[in-house]
Amino acid sequence: MKKLINVVCLIFSLVKILFVTGFAGETGHYTNGVEGIKAASLPPPGFYWKVYNAFYSANKLTDQNGDELDLGLKVNVYAMVNRFVWISKIKILGADYAADILIPTIYTDFKLEKIGLEDNDFGLGDIIIEPFILSWHKPQYDLAGGLSLVIPTGKYDITKPASPGKNFWTGLFTLGGTYYFDKNRTWSASILARYEIHTEKKETAVKPGNDFQFEWGIGKTVAKIWDVGLTGYCHWQVTDDSGADVVWDKSVHDRVFGIGPEVSIFLPPKKLMFSLRSQMEFGAIDRSVGNITTLNMTKIF
Repeated sequence: MKKLINVVCLIFSLVKILFVTGFAGETGHYTNGVEGIKAASLPPPGFYWKVYNAFYSANKLTDQNGDELDLGLKVNVYAMVNRFVWISKIKILGADYAADILIPTIYTDFKLEKIGLEDNDFGLGDIIIEPFILSWHKPQYDLAGGLSLVIPTGKYDITKPASPGKNFWTGLFTLGGTYYFDKNRTWSASILARYEIHTEKKETAVKPGNDFQFEWGIGKTVAKIWDVGLTGYCHWQVTDDSGADVVWDKSVHDRVFGIGPEVSIFLPPKKLMFSLRSQMEFGAIDRSVGNITTLNMTKIF
């Protein structure tokens, strides 16, 4: 098991928020579970405001073998992320050029009852800017890719596990696609993958290992305004943590999977879209195991 600091690690996006909880060692910035059905399909040119409301709760902690640790974990996290997206009419390699920014605010309530550790905090998280996005639209499929930078704007205290910031920078590479099984594009399957490269933390000589993850969704459009289906995610740490302050077993890499249903509705007269999904985690190694529920709103201008 890794070290007993930085217990709560919050990620997020497009993509993009910060709120997956981890125990001991470092985890990355991106929060799986915030995108779902047609996650790799971007809308047409325009300006969009998206609000992510993400709720994470967990009462189970696993070690390097995936076995539960009896430490009395109780953690509840709420993150609200405002994402502002501009999709231009500029064409690059036949794709629409786009850019966005994500601004998270996070509340965390954390307890490890067996060792008497308790903390809670609220504040600005680490901001994500995505200056380069390309999206392609074809009759049978959509493709998207992007480059993001996560800036350590959130406050951080090494003695406070509920700190909203993570104290390091992250480069985030995104690539994904959505395939439509019928001519009317009512049946879809999507995968949106991300790779994170982290810098060393400012306050300690620890450089978190790189992370690879992807979110997937299978959905059906009903009556032209509803989408229903099954979504999930897979997350792996793929390189060792490094640095002079790494005192844990570097060969132990975090892992977690999630799965659950989603429903969304588009309201054309209001130019609004709402989506709701809830995913249960399983197969975790060296991290918490819980549930993430996300309620998103998108406004078209």
